Amino acid sequence: MRADELYQAPNRLAPSYSAFRVADRLLLTGHSHQAWPDCSRDGQLRAWEDAAELVDEKWERAFAKADRVRRGFAALLDDADGEYALAPSTHDLLLRFLSALPLQKRPRLVTTDGEFHTIRRQLDRLGEEGITLVKVAADPAATVAERLAEAVDDRTAAVLVSAVFFHNAHIVPGLGDLAEACARSGAELLVDGYHALGVVPMSVRAQGLGGAFVTGGGYKYCQLGEGNCFLRIPPGRSFRPVITGWFSEFSALAEPGQGAVSYGEGADRFAGSTYDPTSHYRAAEVFDFFAREGLTPALLRDVSQHQVGRLTERFDALDLEPAVVTRDRDVPLEKLAGFLALRSPRAAELCQALRTRGVLTDSRGDVLRFGPAPYLSDSQLDAAMDQLRSVIR
Repeated sequence: MRADELYQAPNRLAPSYSAFRVADRLLLTGHSHQAWPDCSRDGQLRAWEDAAELVDEKWERAFAKADRVRRGFAALLDDADGEYALAPSTHDLLLRFLSALPLQKRPRLVTTDGEFHTIRRQLDRLGEEGITLVKVAADPAATVAERLAEAVDDRTAAVLVSAVFFHNAHIVPGLGDLAEACARSGAELLVDGYHALGVVPMSVRAQGLGGAFVTGGGYKYCQLGEGNCFLRIPPGRSFRPVITGWFSEFSALAEPGQGAVSYGEGADRFAGSTYDPTSHYRAAEVFDFFAREGLTPALLRDVSQHQVGRLTERFDALDLEPAVVTRDRDVPLEKLAGFLALRSPRAAELCQALRTRGVLTDSRGDVLRFGPAPYLSDSQLDAAMDQLRSVIR
């Protein structure tokens, strides 16, 4: 597939998303929730059919779907060595990660003031219980990795930082150098890749993140829907999370009650317990669909840059009053991820007004976010910006 096939009307991919009616709606919520391809319904139904046919023997097929999901995430991260634990949410995995840290000996966590709520809220709560929490400013993103590295010391258990900041789409460079600084101090590094995955290529190998934990999921750009999150565990680690599920005993062949709590190897150390496998059936279909259509990270990045660039150009051409709505012009397009962030004291009001006109966006605080997706044509992006002008006028 060529990128320019996705800019024309009708969009080359749109027919594969007929249930979400992407050709008939202006779905600019791509940073929050992208449409699912029609094939995802096949996975959803197959999960039900396998449960009906096999009853409790469905798990062999369910685990095969889970393995497909792991391979899908590993491919997106260009990762040949890491192990992947899966869970319905990144919060589940964050808790297991935090519970594996030696917080009694190293009671210090370093992060930024721009992290998504999953990390922000949990770390703030730990801070209330006596864990030393150090937050560096997320802006400017260009230097945040360097400033985080300077904040690491021998009492730091972990550094937690996003690959892309959720509030403004700024990409964080220099994560490999941060990983080296953490390794020198004996601290762990957890990179939240959720807002990069599927729209900004990430390479564990090329970025020097082989020794880092990476978390993320498929609710946004990957189009996998809910319930598909992962934690990438570096090879050769022997963590014993305090928050642990009984699935961790599978590969250990443990007998409960015999001595210390035993764990499996690799990702099994961070395993949970009985779960609904439907999301993995759905995700496996979507990963296969992306592969068939040639929707590689490189192609998706090209499409995203084109779309965000077009939205930016159209917004600038509107010449709106900056006091009403504006954008950060100091950060070039190539340092932005998958959406256009517009600042307005009335962001929520504008979001609602656009919705009444058939343009679905989302807002966070004073930021109105236009999140395109590869199934939208240029003419749809133009129409969305035209509606913004009408709303403000």
